[in-house]
This record gives sequence, C-alpha cells and structure tokens, in this order.
Amino acid sequence: MIRWILVLWPSFVIAGIAEMLFFTLVNPRELYLFGHVVDYSPLATYSIGFFAFWAVCAASSLLTLYLYSVPGDRHRKDGAKPSLPIAPRRRQKSVPYAVGARPVPPPHAHG
Repeated sequence: MIRWILVLWPSFVIAGIAEMLFFTLVNPRELYLFGHVVDYSPLATYSIGFFAFWAVCAASSLLTLYLYSVPGDRHRKDGAKPSLPIAPRRRQKSVPYAVGARPVPPPHAHG
C-alpha cells in the first residue's frame, strides 16, 4: 500500500501543477486533437487533461520506484517481501564533546 502512495500522491500534486501551467497558456476551446477540434466542454477538457497529466506523472514515479529497488530484492530466497526503498532514519548517538576535543575535567579535580 505504501508503494502506491509513494507513486500516486507526488504524481497527483505534480499533475495539478502541470495542468495549471498548461491551461494557463492554452484555451480548452481552441484545442485540436489529430487535426480535429475538441468539442468537449471546458470542464471535461480540464478533467481529461488532469487525468492524462496524472497518468504520465504516475508512470514517471513508478519507473523511478522500479529503478530504485535493489536488483536482488525482488527474488529473495526466504520468501520475505521486498524492503521499502526508503531507509528509516537512525538516531545519532549523543556525544558529550566534539570529536577530537579533550573533555573538561570536573572542578574538584584541580586539587
């Protein structure tokens, strides 16, 4: 399920931006498709355009996800599911002082 979200959500956002940019420059009543005037209403043209942009963007995201996967990951011998392409963030260990710096001795040690 998470893989579909990784593909569909970013492609949805980018398709919305692409549609806004495209239809800012192009009037839907002046579109031609294979030499014929598009006779749909502007709302239908916007909807079809959005889903076309979404399909192209989803194909791009899906290809990226496919190419990102580890080559041996899909054919595991133990039957486990492939791991997600996003590694979880690891917490860094807290260091009491900077690397290479000497620690400051406690005040009572100067005796």
